[in-house]
Amino acid sequence: MLSPQMGFGWRVWFCISLQVLLVLLQEARAEHQYYNVSRYRGKKQVNRCNLFRGKWVFDASYPFYESSSCPFINPEFDCIKYGRPDKQFLKYSWKPDSCNLPRFNGMDLLRRWRGKKIMFVGDSLSLNMWNSLVCMIHASVPNAKTSFVRKDPLSFVAFEEYGVTLYLYRTPYLVDIVKENSVPVLMLDSISAGNVWKGMDVLIFNSWHWWTHTGNSQPWHYVRYRQLLLKDMNRLVAFSLGLTTWANWVDNNVDTSKTKVFFQGISPTHYDGREWNQPKNNCHGQSEPLSGSVYPAGSPPAAAVVNKVLEMMKKPIYLLDISTLSQLRKDAHPSTYSGDHSGTDCSHWCLPGLPDTWNQLLYAAIVM
Repeated sequence: MLSPQMGFGWRVWFCISLQVLLVLLQEARAEHQYYNVSRYRGKKQVNRCNLFRGKWVFDASYPFYESSSCPFINPEFDCIKYGRPDKQFLKYSWKPDSCNLPRFNGMDLLRRWRGKKIMFVGDSLSLNMWNSLVCMIHASVPNAKTSFVRKDPLSFVAFEEYGVTLYLYRTPYLVDIVKENSVPVLMLDSISAGNVWKGMDVLIFNSWHWWTHTGNSQPWHYVRYRQLLLKDMNRLVAFSLGLTTWANWVDNNVDTSKTKVFFQGISPTHYDGREWNQPKNNCHGQSEPLSGSVYPAGSPPAAAVVNKVLEMMKKPIYLLDISTLSQLRKDAHPSTYSGDHSGTDCSHWCLPGLPDTWNQLLYAAIVM
């Protein structure tokens, strides 16, 4: 039997928790002074173009593709197929305040990525973004020969004429879950899957969604950090420790002169209408974005953890700072139109939909 450590272990946990919470407080105070978009460690430039600060505008030219024409969409994201009656949520484009966002060009991206390997690493929000990108590229070259393999944890779509392969590696926490005496333990200081991530030309990482899961939806029974074994801990503290382990792995294992590294940023949920001053609502029945560029509830606390960890890294990492622009899209979730999934999904996103904008921002980061 595993036994959580008390006494000294709890004192260590308290000290770690206090340090992380102080970081979060500092980040919250500095939130409105933060304008560095690119987040390149060691290459911090003040960009005249902040791609992530702006507003949503109606755009009749959207969406980039029809879900019925893309063979790669997972059922839980195919809202139109599963009966969503309104279509207006498809007709919004993101407009930065200080510049124009380049229109996505899948053919151009394939030429830039010719012969390269791209990998999304993370949870079901990585799946959401990966599904979106392969659909966007496919819409640009609908007759291109493709290979499509879906397995767990590694799936891929290859555009064979261009030698471009887009991988998805599913690992919700980035760090390991291992069995100790047949009991699953979340290992905050261990990454064993990293060899699969090596040799890529582009890496797009993501994590947070599963860190909030509790009870029967939580896939571990204990959490370990070095010699400290606990039944549970503050999830923001755990996320900070796990993400720091990931950051150290990147710093020690990725040659960023050969591999571009992105972090997807924190994707928000819309289960609690109090966040946007509609206390009785969730995402169900929402048909348009919030106006303006400010989300009433402020940034997700996990975004402050991401910011601080990336700032401490030695290697250059580009943060796709999608949190606020996604918070404004309370209308863009699958809700009850999520394939065979029961309940109301206010965590993931319809396709076509918001993740297409995330990929448009990825494209902009590559070409601008």
